[in-house]
Amino acid sequence: MNTKRLTLVLLVTLGGLCSAFLVPNRTDFQPVGVKMDLPESIGQWVGTPGKISDDELKTLAGDTTFARKIYSNAFGDHILVSIVLAGEDPDNSIHRPERCLPAQGWTIMDSRTIKIPLPTSSLGRIDSTRLHNEQSFKDDQGQLRQVQNLNYYWFVGYHRLTPSHIERALFDIHDRVLRGYNQRWAYVTVASNITQGFTRFGRSEAETDRMLQSFVADLFPHIVPAN
Repeated sequence: MNTKRLTLVLLVTLGGLCSAFLVPNRTDFQPVGVKMDLPESIGQWVGTPGKISDDELKTLAGDTTFARKIYSNAFGDHILVSIVLAGEDPDNSIHRPERCLPAQGWTIMDSRTIKIPLPTSSLGRIDSTRLHNEQSFKDDQGQLRQVQNLNYYWFVGYHRLTPSHIERALFDIHDRVLRGYNQRWAYVTVASNITQGFTRFGRSEAETDRMLQSFVADLFPHIVPAN
């Protein structure tokens, strides 16, 4: 862990301890910064409702809100889009994928921050965390195989966007303590399996990256209102 990251971790820990004494008894909610109504279609992609698991409903706070769809195209590609909107307590509503994926049997092989161009947005780009994951399974013949997955995610507040869970926590502490409001944080996940070797015209890692980044650029104006 480098010095800058260690400093951030210490700040979050200290801020969390101190905020127990400093957070006002009442914090006002800011308007939600993300639309929870995913579109029926996005360009060539058509969406169908995605299931919210029983484990999610049991684990996350009761006032957590979900929006989830699986988008498919004529080439047989599938992209999962999931938005989880926190209620009053984001710590019990927002569990970043690095925490959830290993519990689902995935191994995170790589994590990095990617800048995705947004041609139709005044922001110009969005910083997103990109995870490269792998999971082993047995096929119909009992052979052990590995499936790989790319997962892009970022956090959305009322007037903030960040790919970092630590930065989101710092923003949250700052806004609650110094400004007296709750941003109703959400996190957006856009993910797809790398299908090369599994389907006839399967996509490589690089092709899956291009597909997901193009999809994020098209999805973004549908779910994040222009401020």
